[in-house]
Amino acid sequence: MAERWMKAHLTQVGPAAFEATGGSGGTLIVDGSPEIGGEGRGMRPMELLLSAVASCSAMDVVNILRKQKEPLEKLEISIEGAREDTTPSPYRKLVMVFTAHGPVNAHKFERAVSLSVEKYCSVRASLAPDVAVSWEARIV
Repeated sequence: MAERWMKAHLTQVGPAAFEATGGSGGTLIVDGSPEIGGEGRGMRPMELLLSAVASCSAMDVVNILRKQKEPLEKLEISIEGAREDTTPSPYRKLVMVFTAHGPVNAHKFERAVSLSVEKYCSVRASLAPDVAVSWEARIV
């Protein structure tokens, strides 16, 4: 199986803040907690991981529904993660709520979310297998 490598580069821009630049050219600021000198300039790394899982699934769901010509007006995803109280403190459970706006077919929407979370999302697949992920699909 062939490997595909991706790149990112971080440059320190504050006491605990870094500008991350992806191989595609996109940038964002990552900052630490105040306890380690963070200044609230960007998301913390574990928040970024939650955002990565949610955005990966979001792109899958939008793509699946677009191919099915479903009239999705807007997609929102809320995600929460339960972490262990240890060092390190990895996530052990993620809970995602997908909310579709527009006259989307409920069965197709739920199927798209299921396929994304359980089969297609590469970020989700990169997590340890013991991280439980549950989800809910809502249409507004």
